[in-house]
Amino acid sequence: MKKLKITEMNRLSVEEFKEEKKTPFVVILDNVRSLHNVGSVFRTADAFLVEAVYLCGITCTPPHAEIHKTALGAENTVDWKHYDDTHIVVQELKAKGYIVFSVEQANGSTMLPDLQLDKTKKYAVILGNEVKGVQQSVIDICDGCIEIPQFGTKHSLNVSVTGGIIIWEMFNKMHNS
Repeated sequence: MKKLKITEMNRLSVEEFKEEKKTPFVVILDNVRSLHNVGSVFRTADAFLVEAVYLCGITCTPPHAEIHKTALGAENTVDWKHYDDTHIVVQELKAKGYIVFSVEQANGSTMLPDLQLDKTKKYAVILGNEVKGVQQSVIDICDGCIEIPQFGTKHSLNVSVTGGIIIWEMFNKMHNS
């Protein structure tokens, strides 16, 4: 086994990425404080052809050196938009036919392995603030909550780790299930 060189990876150019058919899937960051988390979500969104990332509330927007540090340019490939209020983007997406989930530990949440997706539908997931999670008032207007099963003593994950797990699993379920 030999590690591939960058020139052997057949990566898309920025222009090719922009033209590529995207997964009908949006990621919403609800008041995420860490610019490294924001950058990491952009990078993962690029890897799995996420349609867009919506940055809400206090979530910082590109261009910013600290976002670029982890995004490595994905902030320039993945479409994004800033909203002052997460509620507005949820309402807009639902009006466009998206099914919107918060990623949160909540009564009645669906465990990620049990989540069933309809490949003919569009989806959005909301990742919340590092301390407070997704706002309860945002959860209240969502179609449901997705929860990542956890088995140790720490029943929380870093936002960028959560984003990676959720984005991969949503992509996998939408393309392979």
